[in-house]
Amino acid sequence: MSAVRDGARQVMAWLHGWTGLLLGWVLFVMCLAGTLSVFKPEIGQWMRPETRATADPADAVQAATDWLARNTSGSTGWYLTAPSARTNTVEAAYDSDGGFVYRALDPASGAPAPRETLGGEFFYRLHFELELPYPWGRLLASIAAMAMLVALITGVIAHRRIFKDYFTFRPAKGQRSWLDGHNALGVLATPFHLMITFTGLVTLASLNMPWAMSATYGKDLAAVYHDLAPGVAERPRANAPAPLAPIAPMLREAQRRLGGTIGRVYVVNPGDKAAVVTVFRSDADQLGFTPGEISFDGATGRPLRAWRENRGAVQTYNVVYGLHMARFASIATRWLYFLGGAMLTLAIATGLVLWIVKRRERAPLSLGNRVLERLNAGVLAGVPLGCATYLLANRLLPLGLAGRAELEISAALWTAAAALAIGAALPPRWAWPLLIGATALACALAALIGLVVSVMSGVLLAVAAALALLAAKQLRGPKQRPERRRRAA
Repeated sequence: MSAVRDGARQVMAWLHGWTGLLLGWVLFVMCLAGTLSVFKPEIGQWMRPETRATADPADAVQAATDWLARNTSGSTGWYLTAPSARTNTVEAAYDSDGGFVYRALDPASGAPAPRETLGGEFFYRLHFELELPYPWGRLLASIAAMAMLVALITGVIAHRRIFKDYFTFRPAKGQRSWLDGHNALGVLATPFHLMITFTGLVTLASLNMPWAMSATYGKDLAAVYHDLAPGVAERPRANAPAPLAPIAPMLREAQRRLGGTIGRVYVVNPGDKAAVVTVFRSDADQLGFTPGEISFDGATGRPLRAWRENRGAVQTYNVVYGLHMARFASIATRWLYFLGGAMLTLAIATGLVLWIVKRRERAPLSLGNRVLERLNAGVLAGVPLGCATYLLANRLLPLGLAGRAELEISAALWTAAAALAIGAALPPRWAWPLLIGATALACALAALIGLVVSVMSGVLLAVAAALALLAAKQLRGPKQRPERRRRAA
């Protein structure tokens, strides 16, 4: 029986290593971006320091729709997210003159915020789209999440001393320290890692398991959305111009009927007699996602249709989705999410490093191992450098620059690509401290330029200090153990 158990553990250990390795770099990007996305609204506020005014959500959305009515043409829809306690802008996605635009609108004037940026939305999209076109980025993310779930389960099964690893870490022991660190990071937050991976898979279920939906609805996606949100009224454009009725009274009526604060607001066919305004309850005051919605006639303000979600299966999905997004979370819970995500990110990074170290010891002259070791340095140190450069570019680029938000993203991606090239060109002995030191410098500059005093600036300075110490330690190299004295004869 013992031999069978040991054989099963060896198979699980082999599967754990290879599932983690094959998509390890993708998982590292996803987990790092997802961890940062926990504070997406706060990052957005930090990246728009000029926008400080707060307003009642209904008044803020009213100002936004007034500005959109004056400054857009040919729009088929405005998709807005009302400000909340965590963000003081109206997030707006809309089409105008044939182009689709994302903007953060000032809650007082309704005009775009002076500093054009995607803010924390960049990390959120990177987390599950990987800067790849639809649907390829999401498909790759869903495949990587499945690999992550397999790696977590097999890692638990492969552990001989899973409870002992809660309390075991032996520093300055070379490969043993890496293994202890990897085990501790993975084991300490295993329940969170399983939850966040499984719920992430569920959010992409329509992509990785579309067969039930296809068998029921075929290619009629409109019917799918109608059944999921019956309170959304749908009607074709009348092609008869009509101004949008004041939207603030509709939002206050929706808040009264839905029993909670307003979240998303969709205005379909704006400027047309057949305009429809749909209001969704905010996710911030409950665990489940989208528990109800109400639609109004956009031209008259008259309620058309309302829905409170009570279906068990849909509510179950909404709770799973809500657990992953964590919009309900208090500040303490958000920090726990952040800590759990950081531990998962570091567990992936240490696992990749450990795998390379073990392979190098077995075959020190292998060209493949040396290439992987250098690419490891480029990816694991280069992706954080790209993220820090994104924040730094937000402070350095001029406010009125055309395409400013796209340039911030380009700065991040090109920096990560350059870091990958540096990692491939330099020996790891020099690539690691160089790239980590550059990340520390970028974090410090992003925090200090503009002298915006905030929690995020403090966090950036703390990260910069920690990374600077790590880079300095790597430059000094490993401590040489003194030779053991020979025993006297």
